[in-house]
Amino acid sequence: MVKKIQTALQLVFLALFLVLLAKGKVQLWMVVFLGSAIAGLFFGRFYCGWICPMNTVMRFQTWLKKKLHIKSLETPKWLKKSWVRIAILIAFLGLAALGIIGKKPLPVLPALFFIGIGLTLFFPEPLWHRYLCPYGTILSLPGRLSKKKMTIESSACVNCGACAKVCPTTTISKLEGGKYQIQPAECLVCRNCVDACKFKAIHYH
Repeated sequence: MVKKIQTALQLVFLALFLVLLAKGKVQLWMVVFLGSAIAGLFFGRFYCGWICPMNTVMRFQTWLKKKLHIKSLETPKWLKKSWVRIAILIAFLGLAALGIIGKKPLPVLPALFFIGIGLTLFFPEPLWHRYLCPYGTILSLPGRLSKKKMTIESSACVNCGACAKVCPTTTISKLEGGKYQIQPAECLVCRNCVDACKFKAIHYH
């Protein structure tokens, strides 16, 4: 039931984004994003896993690539450097500020949408979600401070690693002793790990 609700919400928000894009009013999407950023203090980065139109398309791309047995290219190591993420965020905020000052919004949102989708044609999802997306960088702060988050119950975890394999941000890591943990700042609350865990060791609370 949860999966069906999630999929329905993703499709609704994707349709809304495309309508705003077609009508030239895509800047109104920032209302959705800012509202989600504030709510993220309580619910984590649910925007990324339940609302983000880019993520919705990327999930379909990943599914299609698996069906067609298309392998993704390895993510260049230099793109994983923290300065790249910071530089992209600064550029994003700078362009947004220029649009406000000039009273003529620049097409930053559409550009990010198509860049993210284009990159995911060749690279795995984590490249965008964890290292490049400026929205993800902004939401990582409320995600880190969120009251609700995805957690792995250590007593139920059997260290199979199934959750880590399906995480679109590679944010599930192994601790000393073999147990796994989820980093809330990078977690999209997409519930892929919940669906993959046969032992019901992962919960959102």
